[in-house]
Amino acid sequence: MERCCGLVTRSHKPVPLKAISVEVQVKSFVVDVASTLLYKNEEENPVEAVFVFPIEEGCTVYSFEAMVDGKKIVAEIQERQQARDTYDDAISSGEEAFLLEEDESSSDIFTCSIGNLPPNQEAAVSISFVKELLIEADGALRFVLPAVLNPRYTPQDAEKPSVTSHIPYVPKGEIPYNLKLSAQIQHPSGISRVQSNCSLTPLQYLKEDKTSAQVSLSEEQKFDKDVELLIYYNEVNKPSIILEAGVQTASAVAGTLMGDPIAMLNFYPKFPEKLTQSTCGEFIFLVDRSGSMADSSSNQLEGPTRIDSAKETLLLLLKSLPVGCYFNIYGFGSHFESFFPESVEYTQENMENALEKVKSMDADFGGTEILNPLKDIYSKACRPEQPRQLFVFTDGEVGNTKQVIEEVRKNASSHRCFSFGIGEGASTALIKGIAKAASGTYEFITEDERMQPKALRSLKCALQPTVKGISLNWQLPAGLQAVQLSKTPVAMFKGQRSILYAQLKGKLDEKSKAVATLEYTFMEQVIQNKLVFSLQPEEDSRLTVHHLAAKVMIDDLEDSSQSDSEDEKKKIIELSMQAGVISSHTSFIAVNKDLNQPVQGPLMRRDIPLSRISGVAFGHQPRMMMCYAAAPNIVSFRSVAQSYRLDDDDSEVGCDFLVGAAEIELEEKAPEILPVFKLISLQKVDGSWNLDAKLASVIGLTEQEIKNKMPSKNFDNVLWATILAVIWLHAFGAEYKDEWELLVGKAVVWIKVRAGPSPGDVVKAGNELLKTSVEQQEIGL
Repeated sequence: MERCCGLVTRSHKPVPLKAISVEVQVKSFVVDVASTLLYKNEEENPVEAVFVFPIEEGCTVYSFEAMVDGKKIVAEIQERQQARDTYDDAISSGEEAFLLEEDESSSDIFTCSIGNLPPNQEAAVSISFVKELLIEADGALRFVLPAVLNPRYTPQDAEKPSVTSHIPYVPKGEIPYNLKLSAQIQHPSGISRVQSNCSLTPLQYLKEDKTSAQVSLSEEQKFDKDVELLIYYNEVNKPSIILEAGVQTASAVAGTLMGDPIAMLNFYPKFPEKLTQSTCGEFIFLVDRSGSMADSSSNQLEGPTRIDSAKETLLLLLKSLPVGCYFNIYGFGSHFESFFPESVEYTQENMENALEKVKSMDADFGGTEILNPLKDIYSKACRPEQPRQLFVFTDGEVGNTKQVIEEVRKNASSHRCFSFGIGEGASTALIKGIAKAASGTYEFITEDERMQPKALRSLKCALQPTVKGISLNWQLPAGLQAVQLSKTPVAMFKGQRSILYAQLKGKLDEKSKAVATLEYTFMEQVIQNKLVFSLQPEEDSRLTVHHLAAKVMIDDLEDSSQSDSEDEKKKIIELSMQAGVISSHTSFIAVNKDLNQPVQGPLMRRDIPLSRISGVAFGHQPRMMMCYAAAPNIVSFRSVAQSYRLDDDDSEVGCDFLVGAAEIELEEKAPEILPVFKLISLQKVDGSWNLDAKLASVIGLTEQEIKNKMPSKNFDNVLWATILAVIWLHAFGAEYKDEWELLVGKAVVWIKVRAGPSPGDVVKAGNELLKTSVEQQEIGL
């Protein structure tokens, strides 16, 4: 049987992990997940089962327990080395032990070790974690349960190899364990629908006002791919708050983090549809060219490779840059190189030169060493009046994640960083970490999603006016104080939400109300989001909000410049143990000391296999159909914002679709290029189009027919061609508006300068020629 490149063949011995069951609880913009892993030792000797698995960056694990022979064994938090010593002592004494720890180099990898599992015995291990959810462009909340963990490349000077280098990998479909998943969702504005890349049961509402619902995977499945849920609320922009009651125990008393109520505020501001965009900036694109970028970016081996997807996106970004900016492109792997010694002005000649170089890019640079190119970029002086914007495209398979994030953080004052994780298995810790460190945004492109709309969304963010003066103010009854636990964001972009946490200290009158106000300045206008809420806290045994608040506080300590000091380490350990959440300095440890007798026999180590997307792919696959859970009795649903990954019959676009004036010939047997991208490829740097045979061919006319229908005899050929191109894109390329919106905006600015304040007659003539009915206002004229 053919196996994917780089995967380990299946062992003929039984694997202890038999099944995974997951319960998901979504509250507004956060999720609480409880995963149960069922192990069974079917061998004749006791085994040590080791399962290295991915959890999305930003998650915090707050519970780890095991059920053995009907007895629950609850783990406790200990300092990392102490937990390891406890585990080693237990298994050497013949006791059952359970250890859960975060990888030292990357916060999105965990190792679960089960020591001394006796022959023929089952053990159910439960892991619970919480995280904040990502919001998509169309307002959907995105929850991903990662299944795929790609081996992380470790730089040559690293002290030890990545923990992922020892994991056995098997081809997709041969994972020897199944997955069950159910989800409960709550939001005060009501739940509209839920979509997934897996088959779901119909969405079942638990309340008449549709503020609570549940959904499940329709059947058990092999856990060989990420499971994704897209959750849509009726009013996602409406501010909301959850006030969670604390607990009263010996260690959690009034005045402590776990003893006091914690408020979680969710703000997702609405921005104007039309925003004035910056026409300056230095745009640097850093593209992963390591060997792993030759892997398929989709679940199908025949789909486009990761490097192809990055090239397609890069070409479109080059076409969309504003006139007057500067740019450069870096490729990195075991070494790195840049297109230009330093950033160059965005001219027609420089763009054509860059497009020529982009076409020749391949995944041929060996390993994944991103630190050195970052240092080279930061060593170059920034240009006055040209704010630096860094775009990073990578599959995120690096072993020195924390070093890379720290390098970006050190230089955060001189730039913003926008990151893109390509393919399943991309390190969420790296992709989210570098964006967060430099006040940018991040995107993940998995399965058969189109990267272009997400990349253009980030470019729009980079060109947006800056939100300034963000502050959070409280109006509380006398005797009550709000202590903010999370930092107020430095910057906010269109399409971003902000979650803030505060501890309420003092006397709480549950019959009273309070007011929280988020205030910021946007385009010289002061905007306020006010939220009036009851001071009666909700009881939640899972303490979701408290655990998230503790995670935010620990992250701030770990991100500080003093994080390596003994004082900061002590603070992290104390907070981790007080809140019961894992950190980089602590681990969960549980020991079953109630065995009738020590486990006898030689201890066998068994690594649990994971799925990995791998292998070089050729050609392009149709996009995968997203399954959905709609309201009962609704048969089908198609999301406009998700249309790129929903349509089975759309043609995929090859990596040569934007060659422009460079006239790079397409390779033999290349997929048919859609007319919309042929037209985009002809646009010049200033936003205009030439009137020539190529333009005429795309819009289905001859060059002479276009000239014969010009508004006047001596009318400007280039102006006429540009107006026709803009009308054509609105009329026939509306499906790809997210991808051409910026470059058409550039064209409209150019038209206004050339045509004057009243181009209406020209638009009318263009509609008559193209037999369309695009309104002048729709174009922006």
